[in-house]
Amino acid sequence: MGKITILPETTKDPISLIGRRAGVCWGADISDEKKNYMRGLDCLESNHGRTLEFVNIEMVLDGYSARVIREWYTHIGGSPTRLQASTRYINYAGFPYVSPEKIEKNEEAREIYHGVMSSVSDALQQLEKLGIPREDAGMLLPLGMETRVVDKRNLRNLIDMSRQRMCSRAYWEFRKMFADVLAALYPVSDEWKVIIDRYMMPKCEMLGYCPEKHGCGRKPGKEST
Repeated sequence: MGKITILPETTKDPISLIGRRAGVCWGADISDEKKNYMRGLDCLESNHGRTLEFVNIEMVLDGYSARVIREWYTHIGGSPTRLQASTRYINYAGFPYVSPEKIEKNEEAREIYHGVMSSVSDALQQLEKLGIPREDAGMLLPLGMETRVVDKRNLRNLIDMSRQRMCSRAYWEFRKMFADVLAALYPVSDEWKVIIDRYMMPKCEMLGYCPEKHGCGRKPGKEST
């Protein structure tokens, strides 16, 4: 399906960086990396969220639907920014798109779905032959088309995103995409492994109960605790 590429500007030692930044304001010795690491862990454990905003994550999200990227954009806390593949200049004739698993498993639904996508692709090519600019023909493009995004955000924002998007009730493609993001970050460094293993989790794991009106059953509801 999609692919996540972690860019080199991403912080390699996020926990130690948190400790160094906090240490400056605490009047601590930031020349000792072991102390920086422990101080960073303390910030994470104490939920000192502002310190997490110094950790930079830059990546390319490629091959996910325009629909799920629209949801990705809703996580705007901590001033993330992004660039997305243009629908004004790129030739989308024969565009790739995402097919939901439930549609692929239903022969009749699959035929309808792929038929519509093929019709849209044919129409885009016909409009281009008629001299219609791509920025106008692009209005035909569906949300299921694949797109490419360059994304920049911080650790506080990503942890907050995990609370919502690792939930089993989250949109299926977003759950898959977020899992891909964590899988791409995991080998960056041992410090990223610690952060992902300890702090990336759905809100029910953090709270100890499910705050949703209709939970999945993974954790008891708030009224049961």
